Amino acid sequence: MPKVIIYTTGICPYCTRAKHLLQRKDIEFDEIRIDTDREQMRIMMERSRRHTVPQIFIDDFHVGGFDDLAALEARGELDPLLGR
Repeated sequence: MPKVIIYTTGICPYCTRAKHLLQRKDIEFDEIRIDTDREQMRIMMERSRRHTVPQIFIDDFHVGGFDDLAALEARGELDPLLGR
């Protein structure tokens, strides 16, 4: 099973939507809150080249944000990335 990481903040509605989509699919993920850890914010920005949340990674593949995750799901491309 691939490792899923989602960078979030506590007040981001798109973060909540992304987490719910993954939870509905029974996907375990590591959530990293960047609003409580400035070093993790720096790491997220370096990895993604973006400064908005959520930023979602499946192994080393940068999915992007919630809209990108939802688009993968709509096209039927998310499950293969998740090893399903």
